[in-house]
Parts: sequence; structure tokens; C-alpha cells
Amino acid sequence: MNTKTMLLPLLAGLALAGAAQAQTADFKPKAAGVKILNVRLSEVKPHGRDPITTLAGASTGLEADVGYDVMPTLGLSYFFTDNIAVEVIAGTTKHTVRAKGGATNVKVKDTWVLPPVVSVQYHFAPDSKISPYVGAGVNYMLFYGGSNKNGFNLKIDDGFGLAAQAGLDIATSGPWSINLDAKKIFFSSDAVDRKSGIKTKVHLDPWVLSAGFGYRF
Repeated sequence: MNTKTMLLPLLAGLALAGAAQAQTADFKPKAAGVKILNVRLSEVKPHGRDPITTLAGASTGLEADVGYDVMPTLGLSYFFTDNIAVEVIAGTTKHTVRAKGGATNVKVKDTWVLPPVVSVQYHFAPDSKISPYVGAGVNYMLFYGGSNKNGFNLKIDDGFGLAAQAGLDIATSGPWSINLDAKKIFFSSDAVDRKSGIKTKVHLDPWVLSAGFGYRF
């Protein structure tokens, strides 16, 4: 089963449960100086396929496909004003790169990715128990570990990207809240196989869909 079909019902269930509790429970509002630690379960789903070419630019008839992963992530926000916060998001996921085309479906590489994101957020209703927000920021994609497969020797370049964010905090009890968060990261990189001399421009551009719990302190 695709993890989206599992994660999205979880998001909806958490939202409904949190909304019911938020009607009566005491809570700590967002305000200048407040910090929020969010522990989330996140699905990282990269963009679709990109054409694979030779170093001279000739088509190979193949496309690069990058798989998704689901892992825990952490987010720490600091409020400079009641409405404006900066969040640092950290986590790492493992992805499989495949070469696909026609009858070809070959595993090229397994790689871990560390994509920290720093975003500036605007929180619309800091005094409300149901408080949406939007954000924008930058990220850095660092590829590490993993292993090459089937005789390939693939190198994927690290680099910076941009990120857009939207989310919702639902107060439950005291400093606790439920957090629903969606990020779109815009990142492309060059990937070169140092054995075969083929390359691809990989537009990862992943969606990061998350659900979890927050603690304000």
C-alpha cells in the first residue's frame, strides 16, 4: 500500500481528535519567546522521473526514478513575535534511485539524504487553540552513505534548495498540541555515473507530509 494512503487518514484522524479536545482543554498560547518542539512522522515523496543522457547529451531512453520514504523528523520553532517564528527541521531518509525505460527497471543506488530546512513562519491565530501557519525558507540536501548497485558508481551532488510550508497546530492539553505540516522543497541536482559516463539532472522537488505532536516551552 502506498504510504500516502496510510499517512493521510492519520492526518485526518489526528486533526479530528485534536479539534475535539481543543474545545475545552487549557493550553499555552503562542507568544514571543515561546519555543515549540514538534516530533513528527514524515513521508518524503520526490518528484517524478528525469531523462538520463550521456555526458555528451545524447538520450539513453532511460529515466531516473527516486523512491519515497517515511521516517521520524524533528522541528524546533522559536517565536520572535506572537506571529513570526523561525523553525529548524531535521531528519534523514533513505531513497532508492532506479533507471527505468521500456523493459528496463534497474536499481542504481541506495542513498541516505539529510535535508535540513530553515523556514520563517507566519502564525495567523497565535491565541487560538486551532492555529494555522505558512512559511518559506531554504534547505540543504546532503547525500551520504548507502551503496551503489548493479555495477554503477553514481555521484549525486549536494546543494541548496528552497522550501514552502503550510501547517496547523491544534492545542490539546497544557503545552501539548497536534501538528499537521506540509512542505514542498524545490531542489535539483546533477547525478553522474562515473563508470558508464551517463548523467541526469535530478529534480527531486519532494513533498514532505507530516503529522505529529508538539510541546511548547
